[in-house]
Amino acid sequence: MKPTLVILAAGMGSRYGGLKQLDEIGPNGEAIIDYSLYDAIRAGFGKVVFIIRTDFADQFKARFEPRLTGKIAFDYAYQSLDKIPAEFSLNPTREKPWGTAHAVWMADGLVHEPFAVINADDFYGRQAYEVMARFLENSTDASEYAMIGYRVSNTLSEYGSVSRGVCISDERGYLTGVVERTKIQRDPDGIHFYEPEGRFPLEEDTPVSMNFWGLKPPVFGLLHEGFTRFLQEKGDEPKSEYFIPLLINENILNKRISTKVLSCDSPWFGVTYREDKPMAQEQIRALVASGEYPPVLW
Repeated sequence: MKPTLVILAAGMGSRYGGLKQLDEIGPNGEAIIDYSLYDAIRAGFGKVVFIIRTDFADQFKARFEPRLTGKIAFDYAYQSLDKIPAEFSLNPTREKPWGTAHAVWMADGLVHEPFAVINADDFYGRQAYEVMARFLENSTDASEYAMIGYRVSNTLSEYGSVSRGVCISDERGYLTGVVERTKIQRDPDGIHFYEPEGRFPLEEDTPVSMNFWGLKPPVFGLLHEGFTRFLQEKGDEPKSEYFIPLLINENILNKRISTKVLSCDSPWFGVTYREDKPMAQEQIRALVASGEYPPVLW
C-alpha cells in the first residue's frame, strides 16, 4: 500500500504577511508546495490530503488540481476554530488556529494508511521523501512512528525567531523526547531559545523537527485523546496551540509509541518571513541548474 502525504496548509501567514502557501518561488511561478508534491510523487506516495481553510479553498483548488489530476490522488480537509469536541465551547476572543496537531486531526476519516505530515511552506528535499516513503512502506508496527531530523543551525532565519521541535534521542536512534520551542534565534553569542524564565543555549548540531513526521492511522485516536486533554487544560487561553511534538512527546513518555529519527542529506529551507523569499528563490534556482528539478515542473 502506498503511503499518503498530509500537507498542513491552513496557516495564517501572520509573520510572512500573506498567503505564503501559494507564493511564487520557482522560476515558472511554482510555490514550495509544488516541489513537495513533485518529490512525493517520484518517491512513491499514492495520495495527498491538503489541510486548508475554507476561505481560500477555491483559489487553492484552482491552482493545484490541474497540476495533480492523473498524477496522484488528492483530497481536502478543512481546519477551523469551531472543529472541537462537542463538550467544549469556543473562547470568543480566540483568533489563532489550534495548532499543527489539531490540523492533522482534521484528516481523520480521509487517511487509512501510513502517512507523512509536512508543512506547506518548508522545502525538505527529494531524499527526505524517499527515506520517509521507505519507512512507511516497510514498518509493520502500528505504534512505530518516525521523523526526519535536521540540525538546528541549518533551520534558522536571519530575520527573526523560529519555532522548532527540539529532539533528544537514545543510542538506537529513537526519540526519548521532543519539546516545541516557539522562539529560537541566532544571537551574537550563539543559538538560544527563549522562554518566560529566560534565555537558554542550543548547540549548533541539536536535532530539531521540521514537522516532517511519519505516522500510522491509530494516531487519530491519540489525537482525539490528546486534544481533549489540551482543551481541558488550555482551551480558554486565546493563543494556546496543540503542536505535533506535544502529541509525540506525551505518547513516547507513556510508552504508547516509539518514534525513529531518520537522517538524510537533503537541504531544508523555508519562508517564515517575507525576507526569506529571495534566499528560497536562489536555492530553487541552484537546484534547477544542477538538474535536480526541471525548469517547468508540471
